[in-house]
Amino acid sequence: MLTLTGVAAFTLNTPVVSTIYSTSWKTCDGAGAAAAAATNFASSKTALHMATWSDPKAVKEYQNFLDTGKLTPDMARDQASVIIVEPETYCHLADALYTMGMGDDIAISPYQDLPDQMEGNTEYPIYITLPPNRIAEFLVNLPESYLQRADDFVFMSGGLVYGNIEKVLQEYGFSREGQTQVLVTGLRFTEDKRVQDIGVKLGMAENGEEKWGGQCTATGKWAGAISERMLRNDVICKADFYRDWRRAMWEASCADAIFHLLGVVREEPTSVANVAQYYYEEASDILWEISGQLRGWKALTLTYGFEERLYGVAEVNGADVACTVTDEMYPYVWGVDVFLQSKMFLEYLHYAQGQKGYLQGTALPPMKEEGSTIMRSGNMRADGVI
Repeated sequence: MLTLTGVAAFTLNTPVVSTIYSTSWKTCDGAGAAAAAATNFASSKTALHMATWSDPKAVKEYQNFLDTGKLTPDMARDQASVIIVEPETYCHLADALYTMGMGDDIAISPYQDLPDQMEGNTEYPIYITLPPNRIAEFLVNLPESYLQRADDFVFMSGGLVYGNIEKVLQEYGFSREGQTQVLVTGLRFTEDKRVQDIGVKLGMAENGEEKWGGQCTATGKWAGAISERMLRNDVICKADFYRDWRRAMWEASCADAIFHLLGVVREEPTSVANVAQYYYEEASDILWEISGQLRGWKALTLTYGFEERLYGVAEVNGADVACTVTDEMYPYVWGVDVFLQSKMFLEYLHYAQGQKGYLQGTALPPMKEEGSTIMRSGNMRADGVI
């Protein structure tokens, strides 16, 4: 149970189910966690002199080597950490992080100074679990003790709780290769205070390896620490180089925005799973339109097979997830700049606002004039084309 240091009345003990999506189950006892985490990527390493250019893994590893001189990311150890939480507000992820830890973490508000050391370590992870709309204010008003430890900040992304905060971090210089960021859409914190990995197995790849969707993934200085912490609790969290982490983060952002938006424009309440099963053509059209925009706006290409992963995760994990669109999270989920470049996506936003009553407190950009609408009813376009 996580208690905010210095605020005795604040205890994270509210039994609420939080869906933050994850990936595969893998058992590892405490003693073997560090070794398993450290070899998470080394086990799949391909020697450069044996690289075959028809193998995408070999190409990826060669690119990593050219970028960093390394085939695998550095893997820091898990240790006593600081968790930054919003005062007097229950945070599922903060409670989950503490539950997965070793009992020596402390929780403080962003107004309290950081400790000089944690369990004898002068460097330690600082998990920022503040909501996205508090990140900018937090970064602008960093106390001196925080400025000195900015490289140890660990930022969270993903889902309708943390969304996509890349633009905010870039504005303040915190979106860079060495900065630790974690995509947390891959775990669930249950009513009985258990952390669960809810990964989806998607079959076997041509090379004989299992394919998974919806994994947690981390990048940066403390990627190994959070990966080890999750692995010790049977949750897989990959440690990726920054380029690969961004691809995974943007892939998850596309799913969050598109599936929920397509669901809220229906006549009846719709789940994320229903959107993936029955409105996949609409989702696919928007996905491909946005994927083209990502190349121009973000210099980023989604990894091959992204449709299979997104639909697979949505169908398995989205059955009990009701589609919704909110003003509070609009800037970090649906109002992300690159999504608004998609004519189709923008049309659905206006339809959700004008016809369904969502986003009444949000000023949407005007719809693009060129072309005609392709709003569909069910699986059929307005012009009757299936």
